[in-house]
Amino acid sequence: MPKNTNQTERKKIVTFMRENDLVRASDLRRIGVSATSIANAVQAGVIVQHRRGLYLSEDSVPELHFDFAEVAKRYPNYPICLDSALVFYGVTVLLPDSVWIAIPASGWKPRVSEPLIESIRFREPYFSDDRTTHTINGVDVVVYSLEKTLADAFRNPKLVRRPVAIEALRTTLEEKKSTPFDIREAAEKYGAYKIMLPYLEALTTYA
Repeated sequence: MPKNTNQTERKKIVTFMRENDLVRASDLRRIGVSATSIANAVQAGVIVQHRRGLYLSEDSVPELHFDFAEVAKRYPNYPICLDSALVFYGVTVLLPDSVWIAIPASGWKPRVSEPLIESIRFREPYFSDDRTTHTINGVDVVVYSLEKTLADAFRNPKLVRRPVAIEALRTTLEEKKSTPFDIREAAEKYGAYKIMLPYLEALTTYA
C-alpha cells in the first residue's frame, strides 16, 4: 500500500476514534480503512485491539459495565436483561459470569466467547417493550427498564432465583430507584402481579 494512502487512512481512524471510544473493524472498513491500515494503526499504538474485531482509542478508559458496551456493539438490538440488568441498576450484589441479553423467540442465538453471553428468548411483547438506552464508552446500550426487569425476574424463577428477585425489589424500594406504583404497573403489564404483590405489600407496609 502506498505510504500516502496509509497516512490518509490513519487520519480517518484518528478522526473517527475521537467520537467513538469503542469500534468494530467493520465500522472502520465502512469509512474506507483497510484491514492492513487497521493492523498498522494497532502496531503504531494509534488504536488498541481490545478483542478480536473490537478496538479502543489509545486514551480510552473502560467505564463501569464496559462488557455491556462490548456486547451492545456486536448486537445493538438485543437488550440487557434479567441478572445483568439488575446489576446495571445496582439492585443486586450478583456478579454474573455472563452478560444476559434478550433475543426474539425465533431469533438467532449469538455465540461469543469473550465476553460470555447468556441469551434468553423473550416472546412479544416482552421482547420489544420498555427499553431504555444508556451510553457506555460512547456505545448506546439498550437495557430493559428497572420495573420491567423486576417483573421479568419474578416471572422467571428458573432464571432468577427468588431470593435474588426479592432482594432486588427491596433495594429498589429502599433506595427509591422506583415507586411502588410504577413497579405494580409493570408487574400487571408483564404477568407478574400475583407473584409480586405479597412481597410488594410486605416491603411497603413495613418500610
